[in-house]
Amino acid sequence: MDFIFSAEQDQLRAAVRSVLDDAVADGIVRAAVDGDPLATDPATRELWGRMVELGWAGMLVDEAHGGLGLGLVDAVVVLEELGRVTAPGPFLSSAVGATAAARLLGLDDLLADLATGGRVGVLALEEAGHGDPVGNVRTRAVRKGADWTLHGTKPVVLDADVADVAIVAARTDDGIGTFLVERPTTLGVALLDPSRRAGRLELDGTVAEPVGHDGDHRDLWRRVADTMAVGLAAELVGVCEAALAMATAYADVRVQFDVPLSKHQVIQHKLVDMLHALEMGRVGVHHAAWAADVDDEHADRSAAIAKAWMAEAAVAVTGDNIQIHGAVGFTWDSDAHVLFKRAKQNDLLFGYRGWQRSRIADEVAPLS
Repeated sequence: MDFIFSAEQDQLRAAVRSVLDDAVADGIVRAAVDGDPLATDPATRELWGRMVELGWAGMLVDEAHGGLGLGLVDAVVVLEELGRVTAPGPFLSSAVGATAAARLLGLDDLLADLATGGRVGVLALEEAGHGDPVGNVRTRAVRKGADWTLHGTKPVVLDADVADVAIVAARTDDGIGTFLVERPTTLGVALLDPSRRAGRLELDGTVAEPVGHDGDHRDLWRRVADTMAVGLAAELVGVCEAALAMATAYADVRVQFDVPLSKHQVIQHKLVDMLHALEMGRVGVHHAAWAADVDDEHADRSAAIAKAWMAEAAVAVTGDNIQIHGAVGFTWDSDAHVLFKRAKQNDLLFGYRGWQRSRIADEVAPLS
């Protein structure tokens, strides 16, 4: 199967890279890393506004609802570039995650708003614990007459601070249901990755609107979680590209024993290992995105493979980048630690690599 990008997708990548390179030059990413909200918030809103203006917020929304009618493979192009510069902003949360959920739930009005940037949507799925992000849902939905209230905690909701609407998974008598919370009030959460924003959503009698079909939404949420897993893995492809480029460039100019580091065989081997991990994972991510777009019968397995491989690969590649840089790689001014932290954080979100491997093993060789 040919996973070479089309000419249109290559043009999209060039456009995304140009916008993001300008953002890096303007200091948006470093301001986010340094935790300066006065500098970060307006700049991040400006970057998101530029993405909306170019139509990227509606990539996964069909043209009938104001979007571009593209697929997850196209979104992967954007996500790889976002990962390359560890860009802040709600593209993954709103344009990918919330949009995927809204499509599956048939929320046409919300889709139109997400496509135009009129509203920013976020997913409130994950709760305390590890393993299956859907199986771990403990938040309860209680019905009193015609009204529903939610009770529980969503400790990490990506981009909750800029959300206009949160799509919340909560348990009902029928299983897991889906609810909308308008203008969610959240507490800021400090993540391992300082370039990401997240909030803690405390649901203590919060009024919510039930959406979607009657019955259990477990399968729907698994598809949404897998879409997010592919999106996070795609970001990690860009993270690995950036780390490999940094390591290669530094090894070419750093002299040890009168020769550049890149002339030492041990460094050459390490760089080759980094490239191998990246390229093997890249193919897996592209296949998983394609499988999601065509509703392949093994799309869930492909998503698990992509997330498991890229999470491990990215942690290793970004760690090796720090090692090749030596002491300077541990300093705050170096981007090496930023890439490493994005890799570690992405591993933990929407199903860490160990659980993804367990999913694959259970499907390929189930216990009798």
